Amino acid sequence: MRKNILITGASTGLGEGMAREWAAKGCNLALCARRADKLEALQQELQQAYPDIRVLVRGLDVCDYDQVFEVFRGFRDELGSLDRVVVNAGIGSSQPIGRGHFAANRQTAETNFIAAIAQSEAAMEIFREQNSGHLVLMSSVSGIRGFRGPINVYAATKAAVASLAEGLQLDTKGKPINVSNILPGYILTDINRDTKNAPFRVDLETGVKALVKAIESEKRRAYVPWWPWTPLSYVLKALPFGLFARAM
Repeated sequence: MRKNILITGASTGLGEGMAREWAAKGCNLALCARRADKLEALQQELQQAYPDIRVLVRGLDVCDYDQVFEVFRGFRDELGSLDRVVVNAGIGSSQPIGRGHFAANRQTAETNFIAAIAQSEAAMEIFREQNSGHLVLMSSVSGIRGFRGPINVYAATKAAVASLAEGLQLDTKGKPINVSNILPGYILTDINRDTKNAPFRVDLETGVKALVKAIESEKRRAYVPWWPWTPLSYVLKALPFGLFARAM
């Protein structure tokens, strides 16, 4: 069992949901996010509900790259080790290319991908020192193909995260360090609450339970929920461009 788990972006949504699930399983948690006030409230709640676990919290903007390394190492020092790091922090917004929104798209790219590299660097340094660990990179089913309009840059960042995960899997093949690429479909959070076209969306509780189960399996790639996204992923990849364009 992976006892000491670090989750970024843990103050809301999937990060908060995963923290609750693993707390109930008796895991020690290292939680970080920009909203330190929400983290502290979550910490108090979880420690009262599960007094036998440790819940550590630190404020973190994952785009402050030096701080990423400081926070990860600080958590490692406090807990003695890190068994699993979930690179979950990200933002869902992006804008159509060429409409004057470069600053917003740059922020999405930096938060979802450049910051994921920093988090992966920090986690892998610790895992290599320990000679053990499980790195979890949160991609998305939107990373399977390119998407038009306002989802374009977001989908591109998630494709990049998936590629990063696979490269790290090659680097760690045969070593006691596992790397998982998790590709959630639509799970109801504030990021997609107002999204009109969200096929097969599931509620947060259902999605988080499926997410934790997929992560704990430590497979190289897992779509969440498994149904219908695993079979659909093959369909999406195989669709000729013309058909895909009409479908999207």
